[in-house]
Amino acid sequence: MKININIARQTLDLLDDAGKLLRHYPVSTAANGVGEAYGSFCTPRGRHIIRAKIGAGQPLNTVFVKRRPTGEIYTPELHAQHPDRDWMLTRLLWLSGCEVGFNRLGACDTMRRYIYIHGTPDSTELGKPGSKGCVRMHNTDLLELFDRVVAGTAVDIVE
Repeated sequence: MKININIARQTLDLLDDAGKLLRHYPVSTAANGVGEAYGSFCTPRGRHIIRAKIGAGQPLNTVFVKRRPTGEIYTPELHAQHPDRDWMLTRLLWLSGCEVGFNRLGACDTMRRYIYIHGTPDSTELGKPGSKGCVRMHNTDLLELFDRVVAGTAVDIVE
């Protein structure tokens, strides 16, 4: 399996080992555009892998903070109580860069920047940039993707 994320199209494609398209999903990448620098709030480009899969077995709309479930389940009412929260829901696929000096190690390290593919509230508009660097997906799409990939799966992020 392989994942291709296209920034211009705001899509994520899941491919089999032969490169055949298995699934096509809408996503939302960074509102600040692309970039690899720590603190940029941009989506990093280049070759990555899924370093860790987080949240297996948690209910749909589980809220995560610092990679841990908070015990909360996202609702519009919870959003109203915390309107400025950057909602990470359902599952996290933690990305690690593979290109030393570009998206790995030093001030450009994707993993140390805590860049994930994660779920987002159903009210979040996908298909246009809006995140703080991560790749947002519909929760049901993320559940499907999470169950189909393993740690170590290649992820290419291109403009």
